[in-house]
Amino acid sequence: MAKILLAEDEEVLRMLVVDTLEDEGHDIDEACDGEEALEMIKQNDYDLILLDYMMPIYTGLEVIQQVRQMPDKKHVKIMMLSAKSQQADQQRVIGAGADYFMAKPYSPLELVQRIEAILHGEDA
Repeated sequence: MAKILLAEDEEVLRMLVVDTLEDEGHDIDEACDGEEALEMIKQNDYDLILLDYMMPIYTGLEVIQQVRQMPDKKHVKIMMLSAKSQQADQQRVIGAGADYFMAKPYSPLELVQRIEAILHGEDA
C-alpha cells in the first residue's frame, strides 16, 4: 500500500481519483490547493504526489519547485495532472522537477496503471 497525496482543486475529480485509488488499496491524503498540499508534504512522507497544474494559491508548478528545495523530500515521485498538455507545458513541468506528466482528461484505469508502474519502479 502506497501513501499518496492528491492535490486537486476540482472536488468532483478529486473524489473520483481518491475513490479509485482507495479501491486499489492506497492510503490517500487530499489537498484542495497548493498551499494545503505544501503543508501536508512538510508534515508527511509520501510515496507519490499527484498535482493538478492550475490550483489556487500555489500552482502545481510552484509546489514542485518548493518540494524539490526540501532536502528530505527530493526522493518523492511527483506526477503532474494537467489539461495544459502542450509540449512546452510538459517541458516546463519536467524541468521544474516532476517525474511524470499525465494529460487531462484521463481514464481512472489509465491513471491507476500509470501509478502502479511508478510505484513498482517501471517507466510510466
